[in-house]
Amino acid sequence: MFWKFDLHSSSHIETLLERADLTLHELLDEDDVLQECKVVNRRLLDFLVQPQHMEALVTCVTEEPPVELDERLRYKYPSVSCEILTSDVSPITDALGEDEGLLRRLYGFLQGHGVLNPLLASFFSKVMGILINRKTDQIVAFLRKKDDFVSLLLRHIGTSAIMDLLLRLLTCVEQPVLRQDVFNWLNEEKIVQRLIEMIHPSKDDNQHSNASQSLCDIIRLSREQMMQIQDSPEPDQLLATLEKQETVEQLLGNMLAGERNESVIISGIQVLLTLLEPRRARSEAGGMGSFYCPLEGQLELGPLGSDGSACQASPSTLLALRGYLRDFHQLLIDPPKRPALQMTWGLLDPPLGNTRLQVVKLLGSSLGAGDTGLQEELLGLDALNTMLDLYFKYTYNNFLHAQLEACLSTLLRAGAPPEDSQPPPDSPVVKHLLQKCRLVQRILSAWEENEQTQAAGGQRRGYMGHLTRIANALVQSSEKGPHVALVGQLLKELPEEEQERWEKFVSGPLAETNKKNVVDLVNMHNLHSSSDDEENDLKEFNFPQEAVLQQAFVDYQMQQVTSAFIDHFGFNDEEFGEQEESVNAPFDRMGSLSFSLSADDDSPNSNLFEVCYKERIQQFDDDDSDGEDAWQEKEPGYSGRGPQPTGPRNCGSTDSEGSRDSEEEEDAGGGVEGGGGGGGGEAEGASPDLEPAAAPARPPTSGGVDTGVAVWDRPGSDASCPLTEGSWALFTETPSVQTR
Repeated sequence: MFWKFDLHSSSHIETLLERADLTLHELLDEDDVLQECKVVNRRLLDFLVQPQHMEALVTCVTEEPPVELDERLRYKYPSVSCEILTSDVSPITDALGEDEGLLRRLYGFLQGHGVLNPLLASFFSKVMGILINRKTDQIVAFLRKKDDFVSLLLRHIGTSAIMDLLLRLLTCVEQPVLRQDVFNWLNEEKIVQRLIEMIHPSKDDNQHSNASQSLCDIIRLSREQMMQIQDSPEPDQLLATLEKQETVEQLLGNMLAGERNESVIISGIQVLLTLLEPRRARSEAGGMGSFYCPLEGQLELGPLGSDGSACQASPSTLLALRGYLRDFHQLLIDPPKRPALQMTWGLLDPPLGNTRLQVVKLLGSSLGAGDTGLQEELLGLDALNTMLDLYFKYTYNNFLHAQLEACLSTLLRAGAPPEDSQPPPDSPVVKHLLQKCRLVQRILSAWEENEQTQAAGGQRRGYMGHLTRIANALVQSSEKGPHVALVGQLLKELPEEEQERWEKFVSGPLAETNKKNVVDLVNMHNLHSSSDDEENDLKEFNFPQEAVLQQAFVDYQMQQVTSAFIDHFGFNDEEFGEQEESVNAPFDRMGSLSFSLSADDDSPNSNLFEVCYKERIQQFDDDDSDGEDAWQEKEPGYSGRGPQPTGPRNCGSTDSEGSRDSEEEEDAGGGVEGGGGGGGGEAEGASPDLEPAAAPARPPTSGGVDTGVAVWDRPGSDASCPLTEGSWALFTETPSVQTR
């Protein structure tokens, strides 16, 4: 956060602290008071930790603000006071945790009669949580002195913040020994039994729900700690108490004995489902209570063991459940009365209800637990048939469909695989499904009814997706798994007509549906990622496995920080020279570079260069020069008169320029005079001692007077005349120019 870097500007609080009559409420009105606390403003902290101010802060958190205040400002001071007390600043935490008078005032919030204010309860729970985390020894010793602490917690368990305080007490104690002492102390206070007493028809719904949630969290937290600390000197007393058969029977008695209360039944089933969960870390578990999500994405009831058999749940819980299975089955047939519901597709009377949904989940988990006696009891009650009736009756309740699909899939693939030397195992549950429940006939009938409904223009049944997965589970169990022989035998015992219908269904509609379900909604084959090439390049490298990397990192962490380690850690100073050396280093290496050039005339590169050269560079026209080399040096000759340009203006002129000059000369009809005049004028400006040869003026051409540099490109009219020795230049061989 920004306050950790102390990058704050000057605050108005500094000005306020200069005043001798500053009050706490004036300070709490400042917007940046919390920020100043977190950046450890020493003057502000010295002001706040004064006994009268700490007492005022605790009072704001624990006492109701005046009713006459505006609702928007009523809880401003309690909220700011709570944030200051929980800012995790050592001076404030020390002042609060080491003052027993402040702790008594804070504890007095629980001793109030009546329902607690939920907002103030959240402030109180937050302050107590920071004290439990930072001042564990002091706060635990203080609470253990209070004989009524557990009673007060249970009295206000209907407030969610108080339930959170109980969980903070179980989770925020980090020292193993002290944590075990806290668990033993709470077990001596019989907190488990007293929480179960809160799940009773005489209590309200909030107490039912929060007490149930507290028990579930205690079970999961205790099991996680047992997984993490396997060499614990003594078992978890709270978990051991919860898993006792008499404790489970106490819970079942509150749920089913006497008046049937839907909230009590649902809350109690949540605790039972948590007890039936296998002992695994919460991070490995999926959602939906005792349901887990395997790799295929299909829900299952409880995980299977390494041999394919279901993991054994708490035996005492299963024993306690046996005596109440008939009551739970009766709830499926005669649930608590609920009013009819008007749905978008029609009237639902009676609705399934949360009670029957939770009972289906509980019975499914009990069947998947692998207890033979409990399975026989449920098969005798025909509970599976009752659940299948509900599945097809409530067409659009996918919560129910998911639970039953998970239950049937688990039952069809649960069990130890048969050995080669022994006959296949006899599963009463699988026999009951295919014979008594007529699972094959139900699947075929439901599928045909759905097709008829859709053909008539009706809606597709809501359970068809889950029914497809149930049919696939049955087909897979007949092909592989622990019940291959048994399922195959039971399918062959069906009437021939039903066998033919099943085979046609598997090879026809079911196969087509599975084919549609595996089609990608988006075609990913033509999508090209810019990183594909890099991934292909990296495939040839064998990178170390994760375990190797982890071990290397552990070895690195375990190194001892000695003087030798410090000397060799990081980069050496010699690697970093002066800046000039690093800049000139690339140029210093230029002399060491070696390369070779191949000048073979017959090479393909030389031929290619010749072709490009002929295309891009225009060749000299040798016909106009009469075989004379244009680049040959000429011997200049001088005369006493001015310079007479008798040839091309420069040796760099080309044939095109010469031809252009000849054409202009013929069109002008007297261009020799212009050339001489130009030469004479230039000579006078260059050398006054030399007089240029006189030449008649050239008449203007019809195209206008040419005053540009082109006049110098034309040969003079006196080119055919012999030049004197005083001329500017005298060439031994000059091209003859024919004049008119």
